[in-house]
Amino acid sequence: MMRKTVSINISGRVQGVGFRYYTKKKAQECNVNGFVQNKPDGSVYIEASGETIDIDTFIDWCKKGPTWARVENCRISEFPDQEWKGFEIR
Repeated sequence: MMRKTVSINISGRVQGVGFRYYTKKKAQECNVNGFVQNKPDGSVYIEASGETIDIDTFIDWCKKGPTWARVENCRISEFPDQEWKGFEIR
């Protein structure tokens, strides 16, 4: 199985809409580890690792986000594998 670790920068209407809560829920569904946090500029930042197929499913969800969010931009970068335990909101 191939593993993949990514950082995801999401901008748009993504704070104050439960984005982090739903991101954690989706990450757990997808068996993805890492963290999500709000940034001072109003964006959301995620680092996530897992099996490639799980990460790809998770990224697809991040491009839409929860119902109340409006994702305008989703920048994804791959970086060396990280071993996180679980998925946390920071």
